Amino acid sequence: MNPLSTFRYRIFQSTTTPFSPFFLFNQKRWKKPVISAQTRLEDRVRDPHFDKLTTHFKKLNVVLKIHTLMSNRKRGSFVSLQLMSRWRNILGLNVTVTSFLQKYPHVFDLFLHPFRRNMCCRITRKMKELILLEEVVAKRCELETVMRLKKLLMMSLNGTLHVHALRLMRRELGLPCDFRDSILGKYCDEFRLVDLEIVELVGWDDELGMACVEEWREREYREKWLSEFETKFAFPMNFPTGFKIERGFREKLKTWQRLSYTKPYERKDVKCGGAQRYEKRAVAVLHELLSLTVEKMVEVDQLAHFRRDFAIEVNMREVLLRHPGIFYISTKGNAQTVFLREAYEKGRLVEPNPVYETRRNMLELVLLGRRKTKQLLASDEFKEESNTVVCKVDGGKREGDWAIQFLEGCEKN
Repeated sequence: MNPLSTFRYRIFQSTTTPFSPFFLFNQKRWKKPVISAQTRLEDRVRDPHFDKLTTHFKKLNVVLKIHTLMSNRKRGSFVSLQLMSRWRNILGLNVTVTSFLQKYPHVFDLFLHPFRRNMCCRITRKMKELILLEEVVAKRCELETVMRLKKLLMMSLNGTLHVHALRLMRRELGLPCDFRDSILGKYCDEFRLVDLEIVELVGWDDELGMACVEEWREREYREKWLSEFETKFAFPMNFPTGFKIERGFREKLKTWQRLSYTKPYERKDVKCGGAQRYEKRAVAVLHELLSLTVEKMVEVDQLAHFRRDFAIEVNMREVLLRHPGIFYISTKGNAQTVFLREAYEKGRLVEPNPVYETRRNMLELVLLGRRKTKQLLASDEFKEESNTVVCKVDGGKREGDWAIQFLEGCEKN
């Protein structure tokens, strides 16, 4: 090869590499990091109390889902483990259904069928009592449930809501399974079904036009002697432990707290006043919506069904993440759950309600796990003595029903 061509080839090779002298004086353009909802979610300060609580409630939800699947079967109040093994994908479990059931003997009773001789499962008497108690308590608090629905409709732009959105948040709002007939159909003076899937508020109630945060503002103004300018549009802030306060953050927060906005129950143009006021109204609507729930928590995906009705045309998850002193999003489990920070203290509600207390008792029963209590030990002794467990069959009489009735009498004694 010609030496000149070899020299040219080496020069060409050196220019293609990033370490050649031709690239020493090239300026690299600095790219500003993109801040999105995903980056905020990854960089947020974790709160172990809320994450632990989310994990516990996910277990309780799986238990209640199993109870619903078992209740839908007409053959009896028990199900064979062979059939329950097909429910793994429906329940979203990472383990087998049998191993999950064995973790909670206070909730699930595993027994050998007296005739078919196969393993079956049923809900324990204590858990059944708590589930029935929740229905009774929810019926007693029916007027409070009606008030929640009225306030939700008053927050909407046109006084209407989609029934499908309410159905998805039924348990969070304390609504019964048949709320369409038992609530919407019963209180015709308050609600009217415009369409099959749209409910409308009949009359406006001025007494319900005060948000929960406004009651907090009155207490701050009265007890701490703060000026009206400081508290009129402010929100309670509870930052998690380890939250890093950067330079200028306090001044920005103080300015945002004083910023006026259209309140959730005000009938004004929600888009007037600029982007910051519009976002603050979205924060107020989400704050009020979480305040109206039973446990002051809800899945983020469920909030998306209220966007059009509440006229929130922004990314809800990004709004929630931009205000870590008001909301907290937990990523434990299959879904993201948002909590109202001010409503909780050390993993419990500051102001509990009867429905929450019943669900808390269910959760404590689930969290007992395999701990041996007096009731569980007595049940184990009874199983060892009888070697047969009661299996109540609904429907017509079958061969051997007299033995089942005899065993039921033994269990009651």
